[in-house]
Amino acid sequence: LQLQASGGGLVQPGGSLRLACAASGFTSDDYTIGWFRQAPGKEREGVAYVINSHDITNYADPVKGRFTISKDNNKSAVYLQMNSLKPEDTAVYYCASTRSNRIVQTLNPPYYDYWGQGTLVTVSS
Repeated sequence: LQLQASGGGLVQPGGSLRLACAASGFTSDDYTIGWFRQAPGKEREGVAYVINSHDITNYADPVKGRFTISKDNNKSAVYLQMNSLKPEDTAVYYCASTRSNRIVQTLNPPYYDYWGQGTLVTVSS
């Protein structure tokens, strides 16, 4: 199973970015994909997840109302639309998934089995 995140970059406060996670290798529709981030000197934290087979989503409080997670099954991709970005959103963003036939409803990183490489998001003027 492979995950590849992309779409990071430099954006001004109040701006928007869309991250993409290309996912391949699942053997069923039952799994959870999440977005996580890690700022310098801080622990990795969950941002949002989507349960693929149920279209259930959840968000961390700091991003509720600003970020939206979505999926495109035709493209085997999961997106994170980030609006109204703040300097405190600066971090390396990762996508991660559970293995096939395993669903979790948590933003706790240890519950995820596979991780993609990160993509850097910098929010600065």
